[in-house]
Amino acid sequence: MKLFVFDLDFTLWDAGGTWCDATNPPYYWSNGALLDQSNSEIELYPDVIPLLEELKRNNQKIAAASRTFEPGWAQDLLHLFDIDKYFDLKEIYPSSKIQHFSKIKKHFGLNYGDMVFFDDEHRNIHEVVELGVEAVWVDDGLRKEQVFRYLK
Repeated sequence: MKLFVFDLDFTLWDAGGTWCDATNPPYYWSNGALLDQSNSEIELYPDVIPLLEELKRNNQKIAAASRTFEPGWAQDLLHLFDIDKYFDLKEIYPSSKIQHFSKIKKHFGLNYGDMVFFDDEHRNIHEVVELGVEAVWVDDGLRKEQVFRYLK
């Protein structure tokens, strides 16, 4: 069994072309779009909900690992997109991915080799690969085929 770990910004969502900690909350829904106070739209990538649902149907464990200076804002977005319910653990705070993964490893009692991580930043990919985590670079939003190939 693999533990599926996801970054947030530019992996699960696009926060108006920036990171969620550079947005202007509070967020609100208007005509089906999630906006911040600057009227910038924050969009969940289309495959995110179907792939999270499929992972849960397959009894997979899911964690978030996000390096952000505004963890509360990221939590708000998870809640507003109604995807926080899929995560078994959320490591969301300003720190190295090494610290995120150390806590994830301890929480689940798994080896790093039992984890697969999806992120849009090469520096994060390089950090976790050094730990022995399988890492997948995400370009322009997470896609189902990137994730489902790890379902056994």
